[in-house]
Amino acid sequence: MAMAKPRKAAALLASGLILALAGVFYLLGWEVARSAALLLASALSGWSIAVRAFRSLRMRVFSIELLVTIAMIGAVILGEYVEAAAVAFLFRLGAYLEAITLGKTRSALKALIDLAPAEALVLRDGVQVKVLASEVVRGDRVLLPSGSKIAVDGQVASGQALVNEAAITGEPVPVGKQVRDRVFSGTTVDTGYLEVIAEQVGEETTFAKIIELVEEAQESKAKTQRFLDKFASYYTPGMLLLAVLVFLVSRNPELALTFLVIACPGALVISAPVSMIAGLGNGAANGLLIKGGEVLENLARAEVVAFDKTGTLTEGNPSVVAVHTYGGMQERELLELTAAVEAASEHPLGQAIVNAAKARKVEPADRPKQVEVHKGSGIYGEVRGQTVRVGKREWLEQQGVSISKEVWDEAERQEKRGCTVVFAAVNRMLIGVIAIADPIRAEAKEVIQGLKRQGVKRVVMLTGDNRHVASKVADQLGLDQVHAGLLPADKMALIQEWKRQGYRVAMLGDGINDAPAIAAADIGLAMGGTGTDIAIETADAVIMADRLDKLVYARQLAKRTVRNMKQNVFFAIAVVVLLLAGVLTRRIYLASGMFIHEFSVILVILNALRLTRRGWGSSIDRDMLRIADLRR
Repeated sequence: MAMAKPRKAAALLASGLILALAGVFYLLGWEVARSAALLLASALSGWSIAVRAFRSLRMRVFSIELLVTIAMIGAVILGEYVEAAAVAFLFRLGAYLEAITLGKTRSALKALIDLAPAEALVLRDGVQVKVLASEVVRGDRVLLPSGSKIAVDGQVASGQALVNEAAITGEPVPVGKQVRDRVFSGTTVDTGYLEVIAEQVGEETTFAKIIELVEEAQESKAKTQRFLDKFASYYTPGMLLLAVLVFLVSRNPELALTFLVIACPGALVISAPVSMIAGLGNGAANGLLIKGGEVLENLARAEVVAFDKTGTLTEGNPSVVAVHTYGGMQERELLELTAAVEAASEHPLGQAIVNAAKARKVEPADRPKQVEVHKGSGIYGEVRGQTVRVGKREWLEQQGVSISKEVWDEAERQEKRGCTVVFAAVNRMLIGVIAIADPIRAEAKEVIQGLKRQGVKRVVMLTGDNRHVASKVADQLGLDQVHAGLLPADKMALIQEWKRQGYRVAMLGDGINDAPAIAAADIGLAMGGTGTDIAIETADAVIMADRLDKLVYARQLAKRTVRNMKQNVFFAIAVVVLLLAGVLTRRIYLASGMFIHEFSVILVILNALRLTRRGWGSSIDRDMLRIADLRR
């Protein structure tokens, strides 16, 4: 493949020089030399076109190349050597320019692949060893001095550094990392030194998944693109029949051949894919992994946007603000037991309890046994021979835990303050209530207003949290609806009900409990910065930066991509119709028609390339500036 493009460029250049030479021969009056040069130029440019046409015919596909090949051969038979050479050269020139410009739209993927780390420095048996990135195994201690590319996903074991995460999040500003922070493959240590324990390696890393997702997205096709591909397969034989009809009516073979060549729908065939690839490339460069053109189309038409609360509308960094103990339990012992089981949970509320224990210098009790997570409800496990349950009031009561009115009244007071309340029990006896607060993201309100300005009919919140907390968040953000106390199945059922009502629904979440709703939505979105692996794998699009405002950018990008695609399709159809009308009325001839046709292909590509610009000077820029001000 590396040699293919230079050979094509050389053949095109040679053909162009021979055409120029034929012009010189014409001026000198050397007709034989002129005809020979034109035939040579036709053969040089037309050979690969004819080969592709023959290969397509063997597969019973009527390609555009077939139309051009028939037209070239017919022009030579009629002695119209200039037309034959011009048709072949212009078609090859259009194809070459198309390949170059399409290649530019894929630059985001190439940049990602170039960033892939090749080696890693690991500590094995007390010795520093440099190994290939693919040879790093889980549990390895990876050493990262300043300037190192990080080859694994893992947790910082020691050191401090600024890490450039632009390859993952699209954000150029380095992020400070210290002990217990997570780092990702493909990022770079700007300044400082880190030692990281490898948790995901090789194809399991976030960076490897990003490359895979972008490749899959660029290979996938939107509905409009699939329609045009199918249309092209019928269009070619249809035009062949019409050309025969033109000949039968006019008895003019030159007119029929001209009609055949001008009918080539080159601009129409590329009109949708070039826009989609450009849009996907823009998204990848801005920390948005959109898994295909169809996702862009659906996102542009979304009418209902549903949000999870914790880690999505809120910062996802909740903290314990109050601890109440019962039954003679001491706060220290309560945190020992609850932190032990919650250490096995990925939920932000569970991590808040673990962090509260660490802040109070409380070591979690022994590693729990038989841990079981009940999504959206709670968690239990055996600690020191006792069954510890931590979760919602309703779930604990289902498990046989009795909760008095006094305890419930205290929990309700905390909820009215905007806290989420977690209940804890040992052997079915209530031992404590933990109040946890999670700040709302600074940009959340402006994001919701931005979505409404873009035409979203309904913005809702689906949360497993209690109604008091949910209502307080909804009131602050101006949400249209709020549904609280939901289990994962409840969230999915609401999504399915809205779809049955005819709405196109987008769902944004970050946790395991959001995965069913994300999968059920027309457009499932996940927060990559804080999201769990299952949510990210399930989603149709992933916001790699931990920035909610990227959703506004994603929807505006989707709307502009679809608009750009429609512009290209309309323009391409209009050009074909006008050219065919010009041919039939004898106002457009073979060479001039082919030139206009190829010029239309270039215009379609240039129009699509506008999508690769990071800023558009439109309402989206104003929205993003307002949101950036809020974040500061």
